[in-house]
Amino acid sequence: MFSVKNEIDYAAAHEGLIVGVFEKPEKFSGVLSKLDDQFDCQLTELVKSGDISAKFKSVNKIHSFGKVSVKRIWFVGLGKEKDFTFEKLSAALGKVFKAINASKLKETALLLDSFTTEEVNGLDAAHAVSEAFALASYKFEGYKQKSNEPEKKLEQLTVYSEETDNEEVHASLTVGYAFGKGTNSARTLVNTPGNMLTATDMANYAKELAAKYDFEVEILEKAEIEKLGMGAFLAVNQGSVEPPKMIVLKYQGKDDWKDVIGLVGKGITFDTGGYSIKTKAGIVGMKSDMGGAAAVLGTMEIIGELKPEQNVVAVIPSTDNMISGNAFKPDDVITSMSGKTIEVLNTDAEGRLVLADAVTYAKHHGAEYLVDVATLTGGVITALGLHTTGAMTNNDWLYEQVLEASKEAGEPMWQLPLFEKEKERVRNSKVADLNNSPGSEGHAIVAGAFIGEFAEGTPWVHLDIAGTATTAKEHDLGPAGATGVMTRTLALFVERFEPIEK
Repeated sequence: MFSVKNEIDYAAAHEGLIVGVFEKPEKFSGVLSKLDDQFDCQLTELVKSGDISAKFKSVNKIHSFGKVSVKRIWFVGLGKEKDFTFEKLSAALGKVFKAINASKLKETALLLDSFTTEEVNGLDAAHAVSEAFALASYKFEGYKQKSNEPEKKLEQLTVYSEETDNEEVHASLTVGYAFGKGTNSARTLVNTPGNMLTATDMANYAKELAAKYDFEVEILEKAEIEKLGMGAFLAVNQGSVEPPKMIVLKYQGKDDWKDVIGLVGKGITFDTGGYSIKTKAGIVGMKSDMGGAAAVLGTMEIIGELKPEQNVVAVIPSTDNMISGNAFKPDDVITSMSGKTIEVLNTDAEGRLVLADAVTYAKHHGAEYLVDVATLTGGVITALGLHTTGAMTNNDWLYEQVLEASKEAGEPMWQLPLFEKEKERVRNSKVADLNNSPGSEGHAIVAGAFIGEFAEGTPWVHLDIAGTATTAKEHDLGPAGATGVMTRTLALFVERFEPIEK
């Protein structure tokens, strides 16, 4: 997949060579100067004249004319060097990798040193290269009949780096690729139709991860779920012919099971809304209602590949939310695993119900810090749009760590308030401890506040990805469809996690 070489070999017959260029270079220096020498110093002139654009995310392809053995050189515009960031580098690389895949090259080389600055060093650039390589190359195959013609795609990348240690570069390439592949796995899970990804299918997928990475795995079947008193989870499953699964994966990276991070992902494989049924337009796309579970499973794949020195328990409550004579109804009162009773006012507010029992079960497995991720509310889209994940917390120390990870991953999030008044709205029921839907005002906030009732005093962050889990438009690092959002954020958070001093 990747090979790293210190000395650039212009006699090597690569199909392509990827080079980064910044705006307004008076003269190429370093690695670009050596390349320019191969072209009798004409490349500088081409950039100055604008024939090769250095504008951010521009991609220009030129023939080598036999000056070097590489067939074609792909110049990637990086914009102004003073404005350059890791996120911008990822976007530019995504653009060129898409162009190369469209040209059906199977192999290419890249001059790593042409993408580095004081802001982005060689190791960061290597991470961006391999992550973008994976993300931009992603394609969900779907279920159309296939032609017999073999697909040509980029399979081999040679990275030339004169300024950074080769072993360190290769290690960064390995990490970046793991992040990209884990995100792609999450994308595929979300893109898969609900009839092909049931709770049982998701449980089997988790078992495969466990076998591959030596995780401890536990799959609770319906009888065990009933025995544990997970009435909130069971209520959502009542209308389904598909059995529910409470999926648990445990990774132990420390000698002792302490400072345990609990990752909890909503795993609703299809959501009709139940008797509070969705509209005919709103019900389409509800195969993506397990985007939180996908992000957690993608994160566990990255953890399995990179083996950080952390302890993690992943908990995924998985079922569909269907309509039948057995389905739960508005006005029902159910009892959660925690013992808290819940008045059901809206059967389409089901995600918070399954997460309630999952959060309680994560604490049962020793989770001392909790992050839940869920396609929870349309309200977060109204509040923050389609590009920002909503977040809530009961602990600023933990939230800041998740926030920093999201910034580094390029997955924006914004904190919503958790005031006592919103907690009181969730607790406002004449017949139960809580109600699951106090009204449409501040919908995303009260949904998060409901989950917070089950986190209780455990440090907790809630991530609502209803707007960010999918996209209708192709983008630099992927196609339309599932984004795999929060997979990289959670993986970075786990990798860098520092427990609260006690």
